[in-house]
Amino acid sequence: MGIPVRQAVRVGAYLVKQKLARRTKFALTLELEPLFACNLKCAGCGKIQHPANVLKQRMPVEQAIAAVEECGAPVVSIAGGEPLMHPEIEVIVEELIKRKKFVYLCTNALLLPRKIDRFRPSPYFAWAVHIDGLEERHDASVCKKGVFAQAVDNIKDVQARGFRVTTNSTFFTSDTPQSVIEVLDYLNDDLKVDQMMLSPAYAYDKAPDQEHFMGVAETRELFSKVFADGRRNRWRFNHSPLFLDFLAGEVDFRCTAWAIPSYSLYGWQRPCYLMNDGYAATYRELLEETDWSRYGRGNDPRCANCMAHCGYEPTAVLATMGSLRESIRALRG
Repeated sequence: MGIPVRQAVRVGAYLVKQKLARRTKFALTLELEPLFACNLKCAGCGKIQHPANVLKQRMPVEQAIAAVEECGAPVVSIAGGEPLMHPEIEVIVEELIKRKKFVYLCTNALLLPRKIDRFRPSPYFAWAVHIDGLEERHDASVCKKGVFAQAVDNIKDVQARGFRVTTNSTFFTSDTPQSVIEVLDYLNDDLKVDQMMLSPAYAYDKAPDQEHFMGVAETRELFSKVFADGRRNRWRFNHSPLFLDFLAGEVDFRCTAWAIPSYSLYGWQRPCYLMNDGYAATYRELLEETDWSRYGRGNDPRCANCMAHCGYEPTAVLATMGSLRESIRALRG
């Protein structure tokens, strides 16, 4: 099974509501960044370039909740930076759970031992831990030794406490089909996380490492080999089947970045959290005053090699909901 049934049903009902209201653009998942500060400096991260005064800022709880309510997304991914560095992160999570939002808290897991007692398991909450490979590969990715071992130990601890745990793995040109298979096997079979997400690395302009971002052809070749021989069917992914088809080059989609908007200390980021063409004061302004036709592969050269979740998973979800066959396939996993 991929996306949890409770979440799939809720999102499905939400999509039906948007269709009945004849809305053509709306939020499926909000990328909420209540801070930019982090306790790691990963080579592929484009969020570490903010000035010191910005890195010290923390979004007030009321502002974070207002952004979620404004866009209405049923799913909220809390990112950063490292969200566990926010002094009131548990309050933000609690308030969102009260509103029955599905919350994924993205973390490198290093601060979990210090913060875990502030959280309680819920069917509306999951940890989303970044694991970019097995020990050597992951530690190289985050530019610090020992992080993989700490993350694994902390994942096992929160699992024992009854929390749902997902992972997010970013892959670069330095990854091979075998290295990807090995980490997915480990996460799925040994660590037994609930679901996994896959992220082809996006070429952030200000990321320190500019040499290892994959192009579209490389991404498709990698994942078509990773998914071969029936392996894909036994892994537990937090993706729609059509998005996995997209990664492997079996289907193509247009970008619908408006469906996974990014809200941070600066406001609503145009056009997505991977690119920065300015900020809107409101979600409505983001939708109505952004020229979405300018973006996506074939329209903006910065989008040429992008196959990121934030742009293409919403398209896959919409295509799934528009097809009885694909809807049944998604529920079966």
